[in-house]
Formats: sequence, structure tokens, C-alpha cells
Amino acid sequence: MTYERVKLEIEGNGVATLTLAHPEVLNAVSLQMITELSQAVSEVENPANGARCLVLTGEGRGFCAGANLTDDARGERMSNNYPDAGAVLDSHYHPFLKKLKDLDVPVITSVNGVAAGVGMSFALMGDLVLAARSAYFLQAFKRIGLVPDGGSTYILPRLIGLARSMELSMLAEKLPAEAALEWGLINRVYDDDQLADKTRELAVELASGPTKTYGLIRKLYWSSAANNYEAQLDMERRSQAVAGRSSDSKEGIKAFVEKRPAKFTGQ
Repeated sequence: MTYERVKLEIEGNGVATLTLAHPEVLNAVSLQMITELSQAVSEVENPANGARCLVLTGEGRGFCAGANLTDDARGERMSNNYPDAGAVLDSHYHPFLKKLKDLDVPVITSVNGVAAGVGMSFALMGDLVLAARSAYFLQAFKRIGLVPDGGSTYILPRLIGLARSMELSMLAEKLPAEAALEWGLINRVYDDDQLADKTRELAVELASGPTKTYGLIRKLYWSSAANNYEAQLDMERRSQAVAGRSSDSKEGIKAFVEKRPAKFTGQ
């Protein structure tokens, strides 16, 4: 499929790279971009395309500067006093985010610059969040009289607690990558010129791993916040049964016994 505001590359090794590609506006999200993002994730989730790990990143100096209010239904509706500035969330943003959450392959977000507003929400969807040392995170919504969206009010308090989540959202101050790492918001920080290479190394490692296991791990952790202890134990038991029937589990156990590296196929 051909895209104008995103780029999607799926390599033979199973690494899929989805790039937000409107660098002139620091990859601010228009309706066209969010539509294309959702379409691209549908390509990634299609087993026939061979993706075993997804990298989400931005082109140029920014990861994503938030919604493009000069080319976005929210901006248009607000300027026309339209009463429902959240309608575009239901129609466009939420389908993309739900697809990303439900992927059966691991997701790495490689934050190469500013991640503001809904761009910060996108960044935090990664199972592993990597950032350039010059990158920063910004809950910018209050600056235009809007509330945080893109799932940030769900994810933030679970990562960094209520007090820090409130601070980010109420004050709308920049959070540098190093501070985000210290807070436990992200996983790793690299020098700017190393981020792409380090991201690729990790993506190749994940893409060569037990893909079905990764998918089950993702579902377990996404479900854990809504489950009580007993329900989570039950879900682990059912997931373990599925994982144990996979070819990769059989290969992993055999490799362990034979004291050699496992050769996973994603099956």
C-alpha cells in the first residue's frame, strides 16, 4: 500500500519500521496521517507480511509534536465552536491505538525528538521505549484548553504514579529524556547518533525471538491492571498452556537441554 504521511518497511528478518513522515511540522498528526497509521498497523498485523517486531519512530527532528490543529478535525471543530472536540478520537485515534495495543508482536517506540500531546501518548505505547538524549516529553494539552488523551491518563499513572502524572498534565513542562528514564517512564536513553542503530539491534533481537510468546506477554500485562490477583493467575495459566504448545517453546526447551542457543521461528 502507498502512503503519503507515513512510511512502512517490513524487512525479511521480520523487523517492521513504521515512520511518521511529515517532518516539516515535526510529524504532527493530521487526519490523513492517523488514517494511514491505522492502515499500516493492519499490514503489520497480517501474518502473511512476516512482521515479528514493530518499530514506531519519526522522520527528521521530531517523533511527533501532537495533533496538527491546522489540519485536524479537532482544530477545525474548535475554531467553528463545534461542541464535540473528542469525536475524532472515536473515529480515528482510538482505532489506531487499539490496533497497536492488540498486536501480537512486540512494539518498540524510538523517540528521536519531541513527543508532545498525543505524540507522547503514541510514544508510551511501546513495550520498550527508547529515546534520543535530546528528546523530551510534553503533556501539552492544557496549553490549548484540552485534557490529555490517546490513553495517557491510563498509562501515565501506572508508569510513574498519580503525583507525577498530575504534574506533567497540569504544568505542561518539558520532561527531558534523562529525567523520563529516571522516573521510570521510558526504558533506555542513547546519544542521538546512536539511537537508530541501538533501536535496530533490539528490534532484530526481538524479531528473532518467540513471537507467540511475546504476543501472550503483551496481552497479560495489558490485562493485569483490570484483573484481580486470582483472575491474573488464571490468565497466566491459560496463556502458559498456549505458549507450551508452540513450536518455539519446544525448541527453547530442547536448546536449553542441549546447551545451545535456541533458533525460534515465531511459531
